[in-house]
Amino acid sequence: MLSDTHEGSTHDKPIADTMPYPLPEGSELLQDLGFLGFRLSGVLITQPHKKPRGKQLTQEQKDENVLIAHRRVRIEHIICSIKRCRIVKDTIRLWKDSVRDMVMAICCGLHNFRLRLNPWPAYQ
Repeated sequence: MLSDTHEGSTHDKPIADTMPYPLPEGSELLQDLGFLGFRLSGVLITQPHKKPRGKQLTQEQKDENVLIAHRRVRIEHIICSIKRCRIVKDTIRLWKDSVRDMVMAICCGLHNFRLRLNPWPAYQ
């Protein structure tokens, strides 16, 4: 399910606070520090550790942040690949219910098709 589009420079956190997220219980949500304080019941939230003011992160926290960053880079590359279909990133003037969701699903399917033809190296 895609959220509604919002005009102007609206931050994602207020949008997330007002939208229902139908994530199944026990799933994992990987979020960045822009969503600090955002919680969903029954969902494991993974986000990087924020450096406390005037203090340092422990080596364990730094190592965990590196692992999270590797996962996030992979996800950002997938989003970039999906946005190759310009209809996803350009203004969609199709306002009928569920059309935008269908366009996104088709573009995700095209991304998966590209992966079958040219697979990425295994995630490390």
